[in-house]
Amino acid sequence: MSDVSQPAAHPPVTDWLHDFDHTDPRWTDDPFPIWDQMRAASPVVHTERFLGCYLPTTYEAVRQIANDTESFSSRRIIVRDERPEVAKNAAPPITSDPPDHKPAKQLLLPPFTPDAMKKLEPRVRAICNELIDEFITEGKVDAAARYTKHVPVRAIAHMLGIPESDGDLFIKWIHMILELSIKNEMMLKQAAEEMTNYFAGHVEARKTKPGDDLISYLLNARDKNGQPLEDSHIYGSLRLLLIAGIDTTWSAIGSSLWHLARTPADRERLIAEPELMPIAVEELLRAYSPVTMAREVVKETTISGCPVKPGNMVLLSFPAANRDPRMFPDADKVVLDRRENRHAAFGLGIHRCVGSNLARMEMQVAIEEWLKRIPDFRLDPAGTVTWSQGTVRGPRQLPFLLGKAM
Repeated sequence: MSDVSQPAAHPPVTDWLHDFDHTDPRWTDDPFPIWDQMRAASPVVHTERFLGCYLPTTYEAVRQIANDTESFSSRRIIVRDERPEVAKNAAPPITSDPPDHKPAKQLLLPPFTPDAMKKLEPRVRAICNELIDEFITEGKVDAAARYTKHVPVRAIAHMLGIPESDGDLFIKWIHMILELSIKNEMMLKQAAEEMTNYFAGHVEARKTKPGDDLISYLLNARDKNGQPLEDSHIYGSLRLLLIAGIDTTWSAIGSSLWHLARTPADRERLIAEPELMPIAVEELLRAYSPVTMAREVVKETTISGCPVKPGNMVLLSFPAANRDPRMFPDADKVVLDRRENRHAAFGLGIHRCVGSNLARMEMQVAIEEWLKRIPDFRLDPAGTVTWSQGTVRGPRQLPFLLGKAM
């Protein structure tokens, strides 16, 4: 089996305004001061790395790009060292442009309605408690390894009707596609092939014995012409659901618990005022948005007065937009009861996240069940918190001590 541990290093950044690199360890560990520096200089910055890439630093610049589907294509949604050929139906609807985008997205909306999430919620609560049961008496835990990543892994596996026990495979593919493939195109090809081969067996099984799951749902779906979906569309959407349904929520839950471990006052307030949880989840999403998408510039235009040219990529940083002080007063503070909060954590424009109801429910349930069972926890000073690199940012090691300090 090929080594899928860590990507190769890029030369370190010496000038964030003209030579930024979102895979630099300083960005991975703490991007917020870097974004502040960039935003103070310009609403759009550029690097020659990644064959040329822009980064909008303000909410308004991000909003303009997200809403301009003529100048910016979604056919490439990850900024990489290379630009491999775009596969047809790579991951619809997230990799689709108009006019193909709307029907592909509308197909996926029914399984993710608020009502559908209410039906799923008891299973997610049970998953959380099954996980907590495994470590609650140990006194310490790596919450990323044993809790935050498994909640969405098992929930999306349940929705797809595939074994929850295959979670380690899913985690491996996510690491290959979202981190390693930035610097090694072969990782992308290998993961895509492995995922398609994995799903092929489940798709064939559903053809003879359909179930109440997302694979059967896609097999029964019809395209805008009333025809069954092409195989490439089915496999592309399954890859998307597996990857987008896991890494984003895993990262958001992890960042939230990291914040609560470091901020006892917020933790105690959420325990004392459980009705605050839905609003607090929105604020944690704003403050620690996990997802940065990409666009490809296909037509020359200007964004917030800055010219952008075709042939470049755009790192569409929803997390940077959510820290823009012109949009959010005290943008760098977590205000649990922030009432006006038009955050961009789930994206802006036509590609706003299909699974936002699922992510919100999983976050709320995962934090609620943790606080019910483990009201006292803090970062373990003997351990190290590490963060993922690339498109989705969240804690990958999260060492906690459980219980009151001795």
